Amino acid sequence: MTAPSGRTGRPPLTETRKAEIRLEIARAAVELFVAQGVAATTGEQIGQAVGVSARTVWRYFPSKEACVRPLFSAGIDVIAARLREWRPGHPLSELFDPALATGLLAATGPDGATGSALVRLTRTEPGLRAIWLQTYDEAEPAFARALADRAGLPPDDLRPMIQAAMLNATLRAAVERFAWGAGESGSGAGTGEASVGDAEVAETLRAALAIAAEGLS
Repeated sequence: MTAPSGRTGRPPLTETRKAEIRLEIARAAVELFVAQGVAATTGEQIGQAVGVSARTVWRYFPSKEACVRPLFSAGIDVIAARLREWRPGHPLSELFDPALATGLLAATGPDGATGSALVRLTRTEPGLRAIWLQTYDEAEPAFARALADRAGLPPDDLRPMIQAAMLNATLRAAVERFAWGAGESGSGAGTGEASVGDAEVAETLRAALAIAAEGLS
């Protein structure tokens, strides 16, 4: 009797590894978009930059613009966790220090200058703009749940829903304001100015949140 043969071929990827590949593809796409524009970038180029085929790129993302989604959404869980830790009676602006600002704008991959350039591209690239706005739309329920948990309220309570909408709009406006302003002034460009850029992001976030503070406190 012949013994059954063992399983052959490449073992299936873990969810962790799949997430890593998605992030690698996202980083490569951003670098190419910033360097040569979205129209000039192909799936083949993105795949080559990561060491995978274009077919693999399309397995993870429906379009080249969608490749940046992991970078746009990287900060959502971080912000939600910080919201749960926000102590009653303390201004929300205290949560946004330069370290968190780095995560919001650089989004676990590009440096601050590249991250800003990516956000600026959402002004002129409709495909990227759609992904950018959709990411914030998906973030809002996560923020509402975090605020509801902190207040001991049900997730569908109107108050955390309104607070989350205000917070969401404030964060997007602040990040766009900084990124577009950085493009005009050159702020944060170069490795020697990275820490200054992070501090400026944090200050922009704090200023924006101060404006919305009455509705969030």
